[in-house]
Amino acid sequence: MPFTARRAALRALLPGAGVDALLVTDLVNVRYLSGFTGSNAALLVHADGDDRSRICTDGRYATQVAAEVPDLAAVIERACAVELAKRAAKLSVERLGFESDVVTVDGYEALVEAAGGVPLVRAPGLVQRLRAVKDAAEVEALRRACSVGDAALAELLEAGGLRPGRTEREVALDLENRMRAHGADGPAFPTILAAGANSAVPHHRPTDAQLQRGDLVKIDFGALVDGYHSDMTRTLVLGPAADWQRELHALVAEAQAAGRAALVPGAEVTRVDAAARDVVERAGRGDQFVHGLGHGVGLQIHEAPYVGRTGTGSLAAGMVVTVEPGVYLEGKGGVRIEDTLVVRDADPELLTHTTRELLEV
Repeated sequence: MPFTARRAALRALLPGAGVDALLVTDLVNVRYLSGFTGSNAALLVHADGDDRSRICTDGRYATQVAAEVPDLAAVIERACAVELAKRAAKLSVERLGFESDVVTVDGYEALVEAAGGVPLVRAPGLVQRLRAVKDAAEVEALRRACSVGDAALAELLEAGGLRPGRTEREVALDLENRMRAHGADGPAFPTILAAGANSAVPHHRPTDAQLQRGDLVKIDFGALVDGYHSDMTRTLVLGPAADWQRELHALVAEAQAAGRAALVPGAEVTRVDAAARDVVERAGRGDQFVHGLGHGVGLQIHEAPYVGRTGTGSLAAGMVVTVEPGVYLEGKGGVRIEDTLVVRDADPELLTHTTRELLEV
């Protein structure tokens, strides 16, 4: 199990944060560190080891926490964060860190009261720093999620699911059901299915608009598998493509290739974004590339690092990120091409394998 190693990695960060224990209240972080998947939980990670660490959940999950987290002592109580703060002194905690990027003002006041004389110290982003670099188990889960997305889209195309007369909403639901049939727990996020002029809206929500011959169709979707999210976008044409559609798709494909090539350990995220954005700007369409190049994916569909002009930091081997440039012509149509990749010391590992060629269906 990777959870023991993840908690050990977190302990190595505690001295730098000036604490000897961290109260973890973000449920995604709790899952990352323990494997627990219930809807109410908190985790106390002690610098001295798992013997002094505790997981807390309520009575609904007493059986579940015993099965999912057999290596930590469990506390059964409804107000999990408050209960673990109360126990801090008994567990020899002298300075208790908390996720100040998650805890509300009212929640903080409750923790201060519960902790008694144990000082509370803001310690935001420690677990997110670890989550940014995926371990082998996470990469394998992401591979499975991406494979499900590839298989579902291939099946949709083979079955003639993209055809004039169907609505955006019908096609999106069809694709999501096929992902479930291939083993997904559900979609990683609400599927973006945008046809014709709607494809120029980056995050268009599917409507009852009917697909028509000649439409660009942008499909941005993903599968949720074992808590991990895949993310891929492909843009197709219903019937023969017009010259402007081919040119737009070729431009985005060139930018996407440049972005993928820039995914190397140590590269600043702003420079990765620039590698793709420069291609679009040289073509005179910089103003029509209106979002960042990509983002990290994992237990959340959007997580660190953010790969964009306002991003910070640099890439490291093991990070899993998307590369998704897009160019959008308002009222006419847009193209986005997106892949999910693992940053490696050599070439990045591609997790989404559906062809990036312009398909005419």
